[in-house]
Amino acid sequence: MDNNDHFEVLRKIQNKPNSSQRELAEELGFSLGKLNYCLKALQKKGLVKIENFKKNPKKLNYFYVLTPAGIAQKTKLTINFMKRKMKEYDELKKELNKKD
Repeated sequence: MDNNDHFEVLRKIQNKPNSSQRELAEELGFSLGKLNYCLKALQKKGLVKIENFKKNPKKLNYFYVLTPAGIAQKTKLTINFMKRKMKEYDELKKELNKKD
């Protein structure tokens, strides 16, 4: 798992905390196994809280909540993502200007 995967999962959880793992995996283009692995890693780091919102014996109904540390990490990853994209933009702009 790389930071980009973590960023995408954190972003999706913040926007749709009631999504099932299957829905999250589908929207992210992840396999269920990859998403489950990522969620467990984020939970272990204290960035995501996973709770059963129904006392369902099957334990199929979970929701995902970003912890304060998760929100801080998502913000940091967002800033880094934006810096990378702005750098790419500047490099492309320089290349185009050289061709003119």
